[in-house]
Amino acid sequence: MVESKTHDTKFRVGLFVTCLVDLMRPAVGHATLKLLEDAGCDVGIPVTQTCCGQPAYNAGDAKDARTIAAQVIETFEPFEYVVTPSGSCASMLKIHYPNLFKNEIDWKSRAENLAAKTFELSSFLTDVLNQKIFHAPCSGKTTYHDGCSGLRELGIKRQPRVLLEQAGGIELVEAKEAESCCGFGGLFCVKHADVSTHIVDAKIDDIQKTGAGLLLGGDLGCLLNIAGRLHRRGIDIQVRHFAEVLSGHDQTVPAIGAEEQTKETSS
Repeated sequence: MVESKTHDTKFRVGLFVTCLVDLMRPAVGHATLKLLEDAGCDVGIPVTQTCCGQPAYNAGDAKDARTIAAQVIETFEPFEYVVTPSGSCASMLKIHYPNLFKNEIDWKSRAENLAAKTFELSSFLTDVLNQKIFHAPCSGKTTYHDGCSGLRELGIKRQPRVLLEQAGGIELVEAKEAESCCGFGGLFCVKHADVSTHIVDAKIDDIQKTGAGLLLGGDLGCLLNIAGRLHRRGIDIQVRHFAEVLSGHDQTVPAIGAEEQTKETSS
């Protein structure tokens, strides 16, 4: 259990950006940085950071996953905390890294040290910093999707909702199946495309029942998957990472997937 603190003390935080954020949605990284700095953190973004190794790990390639994990451990050891805007990547670092090195005493200890100081963004802001966000987010009906890894492995459920409620200006309508999988699952959506599509369609049907015009979440993989399917079905529901709304970036960047829709319309 981590003792809750105010941000009077400036923490040295390493921002683990994640591959999807870096390549597909840099705005989430910028939003995360702003939230951490506004909370009084001294944030470093190591240029030597790489993937967390989850794709290799999920594919059963433990050797390459360990190599990647060792790089991440070495890169982030100097920081007091490691924060990432992804429950999926956070769970890889916190839950699976120690298991990867279970037969290597020194590396297992280093992996456990990293795990102890690694947090998903909403958990860090609420459980460690006891942070209050004062930016008033966009108004209107909004619903929230709980990503599987963050929810089931890290217990991320109330934290983003606490932040959104404190910010005010938003009507959060809970979907009946908010905790159900979106069908992404990394390699799962590639290996089992038909099943994945069925799952995301059920998720979208449930979201529509809330009457919300905006879907928020904390895992970009889930959000990209849902946004893509919404677009293919012609459903006008915006999709964003919660950090974009809390930081005010929702006022300056298109919703997830909107850039591609704009390109298609203009072509």
